[in-house]
Amino acid sequence: MLIGLVRDSVMQCFCHTCRAPVLPAVHRRGAPVKKPVGKPRTKQPKKVKFITTEIRCQEMSKGGLAYEVILAEPVGVPVPRRADSPEKTPSVEEIQEKLKAAEERRRNLEASKMAVIAQKMAKIEEASKIRSEQTNSFISATKEALDAKMDSHEEKREAYINELRARLKDHLEGVEKTRLTLEQQTSEVYKAIEDKMTTAADKRDENIKKMLERLREHEEQVRKVRSGNQERFQQLESAIQDKLQQAADRRLQLEAEQKEKLRNHERRAEMVRQNKSARAESEALTN
Repeated sequence: MLIGLVRDSVMQCFCHTCRAPVLPAVHRRGAPVKKPVGKPRTKQPKKVKFITTEIRCQEMSKGGLAYEVILAEPVGVPVPRRADSPEKTPSVEEIQEKLKAAEERRRNLEASKMAVIAQKMAKIEEASKIRSEQTNSFISATKEALDAKMDSHEEKREAYINELRARLKDHLEGVEKTRLTLEQQTSEVYKAIEDKMTTAADKRDENIKKMLERLREHEEQVRKVRSGNQERFQQLESAIQDKLQQAADRRLQLEAEQKEKLRNHERRAEMVRQNKSARAESEALTN
């Protein structure tokens, strides 16, 4: 009560003829202040009259006093109120100008939004173009590397085949040389037999038998050597054909693997490009 009395005495006028209204305390972070609509109007303070104030003092307990302040009801004096000014109605031209201005603002806003969307689409197209160029460069580089690798495999295969052919040719030449040597030896043996037959008639039959036996053994050895060489030649030929087939199969497998890698890379690039385009469209729609 005393606090309210002191507050009222501070807020009221010194002449005690008027009394300013006491505003309630409002926190700074309270409700937002509403802006006044239209022309603000100033309110004149009401003039009030106070009747004599009565203060009573009474001792309530030992060492303490209680004060009781009694205020009379104020008597208000009516203040004449001014007549409200008529509101100004806008004309048709002002309304049309405002509509034109609003339309112009809407067009500018739409133009700015379309410019932003066009800029984003240009960036997306540029990114997709760069991505396609990178993909094409990667494909060309991979194709060149694959061609170089296949050429190297082809050169190695041709070199290996030529080496095998050279070895086989050398072996056949050695076999032919051995055959000629054997034929020469055979002819020399025949010649020696004829010479001995002319010189030693008594031992002719025995020597002929021995020489014929040796000739048969020699021919058998020659036949065995020829058959062994023929088998080795067939084995070498089959081995060459197997290696050629394996090289061709390996080449087809490498080509299939590289093609599969290229298809996977193109599929991933297409998915990335679609994701980027979808994201850009969603951002454009949200904006």
